[in-house]
Amino acid sequence: MKKINILTVCGSGTFSSTMVAQKLTEVLREKGFEAHCTECNNGQIETQLSTAKYDCMCFTSPCNGTYPIPCINAIGFLTGIGEEEIIEKVLEVARSL
Repeated sequence: MKKINILTVCGSGTFSSTMVAQKLTEVLREKGFEAHCTECNNGQIETQLSTAKYDCMCFTSPCNGTYPIPCINAIGFLTGIGEEEIIEKVLEVARSL
């Protein structure tokens, strides 16, 4: 199985980032990828990016800044609108690894 490392970000670093991580892990497994997700809040992004290698970042709250990895708005996992688009964007990153 091909691995992908994902940083999931929300305002508190707990609830929605964990929900996004669980959803991505499940969906990517079905598509033949092993997802390793790390949850954090907006204030922890820089630290996380400096201490580990991530292939993309999925966020549910606004992230101010420019980051060296693809940043995917994952708010659709909370609203139920646009989930397939989010999944396809993450799959594009995973397939490019």
